[in-house]
Amino acid sequence: MGFSMVWVIDLLIHLAGLRPHTVALDDDTTVHCWISSSLLLPSSAIRSKEKKAKPLLLIHGFRPRGTWQWSRQVWPLAARFDLVVPDLLFFGGSTTRSPIRSEAFQAAAIARLLDVLGIGPPHRASVSVAGTSYGGFVAYHVARALGPEWVERVVIASSDVLKGPDDDRALLERAGGARSIDELLLPRTTADLRRLARLAVYRLPRFVPEFIFRDMLRVNVHIYLLIYIYIYI
Repeated sequence: MGFSMVWVIDLLIHLAGLRPHTVALDDDTTVHCWISSSLLLPSSAIRSKEKKAKPLLLIHGFRPRGTWQWSRQVWPLAARFDLVVPDLLFFGGSTTRSPIRSEAFQAAAIARLLDVLGIGPPHRASVSVAGTSYGGFVAYHVARALGPEWVERVVIASSDVLKGPDDDRALLERAGGARSIDELLLPRTTADLRRLARLAVYRLPRFVPEFIFRDMLRVNVHIYLLIYIYIYI
C-alpha cells in the first residue's frame, strides 16, 4: 500500500482524543462518526466528573469526510468540548438504502445518532451545533428538529442560503468547461479536480503534484487539496 494522507489525518484526529464509531440506526441506515473518547463512557461516569465538557456537534459541508472538513478545528475544540463529528449520509463511512434525499433527512439521521449515543437530554447536557456550507443547512434542520431543550447554540458558517439559478450560471461561467453544477462538484478526472480547486481554494499553489489529485479521487475526498495546502503553505 502506498503513502496516503488519509491515514495521516485520521492519526492526527485520533491523537486529539477522538475515536471512530459506527452506529446502525436501522436496517437501512448506518452513520459513521468520530467522537471524543469521554462520550463512550457510561452516563454515570460522565456525571461523576468534576468538570463536564459540553457536547459540540460539527457538521461538514458537501463532499469531504467530517474529520477532514474540521481537521484544523478539532484540536483546539477538543480541549473544551466533547466532540461529535459525523460523516453525513452518502459521504465517508455513512450509508443508507433510503431513497430520500434532503437536508431534513440528513438531520433526522444525526438526531437519531445523538439519541443512540446518549448525547443530550436527559442523558447529558444540551448540544451546540456548528455546520459549514452544506452542513449549515443540515445544522439548521437539526436544531429545528430537536428544539431548544436539546440544542443550546447554533453556528451556521459559509452557507449560501440565498443562492439561486443565476448564481449557478455565473459559477459555471467562471469555471469554464463544466456543463452543470453536478459535473463541476463531482470531478471524475484530475483535470476536473484541478478546475474545481482553482475555484474553491484561495491562492492555490502554482504546483500541486499529480499524485495528490489521483489520491483525492481514489479515496473520494475532494477536499483533500485543502490538507495539502494546510501542510505546505
